[in-house]
Amino acid sequence: MVVRREKKSRKMHGYRNRGWGSIGQHRKSGSRGGRGASGMHKHKWSWVLKYFRDWFGDKGFISRSRNTMVKAINVGELNDIVAKLMQSQKAVIEDGKVVINLSELGINKLLGGGTIGYPVKVFVASFSKKAKEKIEKAGGVVQKILQ
Repeated sequence: MVVRREKKSRKMHGYRNRGWGSIGQHRKSGSRGGRGASGMHKHKWSWVLKYFRDWFGDKGFISRSRNTMVKAINVGELNDIVAKLMQSQKAVIEDGKVVINLSELGINKLLGGGTIGYPVKVFVASFSKKAKEKIEKAGGVVQKILQ
């Protein structure tokens, strides 16, 4: 069998339409199955499955309550914050109690883990029963505020 020395594709790189004729052949969007994403649910479906499996479909559910993430802190951690405020002399003291607004610190819940050794007046959006008990036992007050 005789070997072809020049491929047709190399030979036809010359004038205009490269050997396909001038009327429509290999020229317009029909040769690629339409413009853009046309045919993705039809004749290009196997291409979608092979290369872009997540092209179609829902991308999940976003809850409205997702924006209000719970950022919690334990009573023991609150005790450390109060100690640091007392050391740096930045603590605001009112009626013998250190006043702390946890919402200003970006915290919206107070939990009951740990112990507290200072009488504090805490402003927070929500708190547990145990946290309230521990703060009142230390001589403090917990006040609920709206977010």
